[in-house]
Amino acid sequence: MTNKVALIGAGVMGSAIGTRLLETGNQLSVYDLDRDRIAALVAKGANAAPTAAAAAQASDFVILSLNSPKIVRSAVFGTEGVAAGARAGTLIIDMSSIDPESTKILAGDAAERALGWLDCPLSGGAPKAIAGELTVMAGGNSDDFERSKTVMEHLCANFTLMGPSGAGQTTKLINQVLCALNFVAVAEATQLALDAGVDAVRIPGAIAGGRADSAILQEYMAKMALKDYTPSGSISNMVKDLNGVQDLARLTGTPMPLTAVCAEIHRLLVSAGHGSADNAALMKYFEGPGA
Repeated sequence: MTNKVALIGAGVMGSAIGTRLLETGNQLSVYDLDRDRIAALVAKGANAAPTAAAAAQASDFVILSLNSPKIVRSAVFGTEGVAAGARAGTLIIDMSSIDPESTKILAGDAAERALGWLDCPLSGGAPKAIAGELTVMAGGNSDDFERSKTVMEHLCANFTLMGPSGAGQTTKLINQVLCALNFVAVAEATQLALDAGVDAVRIPGAIAGGRADSAILQEYMAKMALKDYTPSGSISNMVKDLNGVQDLARLTGTPMPLTAVCAEIHRLLVSAGHGSADNAALMKYFEGPGA
């Protein structure tokens, strides 16, 4: 079955999602404020839409890949936004990472316009999106979840409904706590290996399958050791997620001392001008001043 999908947001993740959908035979209409990003997907077979409304009008599913609740709201409910063009019953699949409370409000506003809403934040980054191996945590009703599978099966290796609207975003924040702490731990361990004269590139293979093993260790220690900061994520995006984690922790009264230290390390790197750098650039913190 060929799905008609609108993609709103064609940054690093959106582009990877769009590429995968095209490669698996879906019809894709794409809209982004950056025309070069649209052109890159058009070259792969997508249709360029002049507005988010136009993209939605031609589609049964709308995927959002955006950076903040404010941008999501503007893209969906603003002038020439998704809601202005989408037919009743269109399902919005929000793959952005935003806070749970904003998600609940957005989903309610969509329901008032007879639009479905599923919050579907992801884990795995652009490489997993292109391979169709994302981990996605969903929030919404079970009917929308089941309906979304015709699209999401092309993108996901693990797709789980966690509860009502906002539950997917809450689970993503928990995921980001684990990821952020792991990134910092791997960077710190990599620097120790380098300082001690051990070949850090060989460590992931040497301890594979042991208790210290992880996907982040396997993907990132060699990158960190080789100072390969080719972007597949960014420090600033992690700060955004950690801010969301700390907001939720204040709301729930949950003490999170390790997360607080981890967040400050990320913020220091942003203040030093490394916000757009890959997560591997956490090495710059451990390299010391002037790195």
